[in-house]
Amino acid sequence: MIEATHANAAVAPQLGPAVADANANDVTVRTLQAQREAEADSQELRKRFNQFVGESFFGIMLKTMRQSVGKPAYFHGGRAEEIFQGQLDQMLSENLSQASASTLSDPMFELFQLRRGL
Repeated sequence: MIEATHANAAVAPQLGPAVADANANDVTVRTLQAQREAEADSQELRKRFNQFVGESFFGIMLKTMRQSVGKPAYFHGGRAEEIFQGQLDQMLSENLSQASASTLSDPMFELFQLRRGL
């Protein structure tokens, strides 16, 4: 038993710098993983922010536009058009949002991030 203790004591000083390097590498890896996760979260937040701002803006714009013009005399779809107009406007606002919401919402997102302290 005493011989095993002396053997462990002799090995421990030899492992000291190696263990310290391994701990430093482990901390570096954890830091990099945390940065990647934070970056991924930020990108997901930016994506959702762009989607929300774009769909809200374009949705309200389309709704207001539809209310400002009357029904055409000839090319009106009747009751079916009235029923599905909301779904069409939703799809249009989603497509418009994907195409161009970032130009509208990027400055807003930067201000949002500054307010959050990031």
